[in-house]
Amino acid sequence: MIARATAACGSRFLIPGDSEWPAEVDLLAGVSVGGQAGPPLGLWVRGTELPALTGGVAVVGARACTTYGEQVAATLAADVAAAGRPVVSGLAFGIDAAAHRGALGSRGLTLGVVASGLDQPYPSANARLADAVIGQGALVSEMPPGYRPTRYAFLARNRLIAALSAAVVVVEASHRSGAKNTVSWAAAMGRQVMAVPGPLTSSLTATPHRLIRDGEAVLVTSADDILGLLAEVGTVHEPSGRGADRPIDLLEEGPREIREAVRPRENVTVAELAARTGQTMLDAMANVGELLERGWLEEALDGTVSLPGRRR
Repeated sequence: MIARATAACGSRFLIPGDSEWPAEVDLLAGVSVGGQAGPPLGLWVRGTELPALTGGVAVVGARACTTYGEQVAATLAADVAAAGRPVVSGLAFGIDAAAHRGALGSRGLTLGVVASGLDQPYPSANARLADAVIGQGALVSEMPPGYRPTRYAFLARNRLIAALSAAVVVVEASHRSGAKNTVSWAAAMGRQVMAVPGPLTSSLTATPHRLIRDGEAVLVTSADDILGLLAEVGTVHEPSGRGADRPIDLLEEGPREIREAVRPRENVTVAELAARTGQTMLDAMANVGELLERGWLEEALDGTVSLPGRRR
């Protein structure tokens, strides 16, 4: 009966030891959260073979999300997927759906983990989205075809989302959000947990902000932040946070010191600049000469120098 239903909905059933079986879920054998424990006995899959979907980033959060949360989830997912990382989520309304759509929009891979049978992925209102995920990734469930979701099934689904991901990113979640359960599983499995901050006036930022405040999640605001945390140490350049270099930043230290010592709307002697910077007179003369030659300073008839446009 189940075998016929499995074939009828175009799915396949995997058990431990199969070539397609994701080894990541076996790590659940030694993990327990809220009284739940253990890896699934088997998995139903529709779509791409699971080994192609490993190392993904789970983007999870509130079903009743705000426009802000929806935009953030879609943008993060699109950029992560475009960088080659699959996006994992639960196909639910709100943040989950936005994450899947973001990945689909950038033509990246996405994995949907559902709490129902794959013959009628829940929620049924996301049927078209489910078909798109199957076409550009896969749907996974440990529940057989014909199964309708229960609260227990959703909690069990959360542990699979954590297991099948390299990291979990929380975008908007209230105090009672199921995303908290996913985070608990991710933390118990040693997965990287990240959270996106939001408006202080929104109740949907309660969980992300608490996770960040208590050191349970790293604050992220872009896909670069996410990918940087997942990269091997030393393989990703860490932005300085200073912004783009100005032309003056490209000067060597000596000439730059002299240039910064010249105040607006003044004419100053080389001796004064040497005193201001602590350079020797010879070094100051050489650096002033270089700045004059490159147009950073102008020289007056009396030998003083000024910023361009101050000549007298």
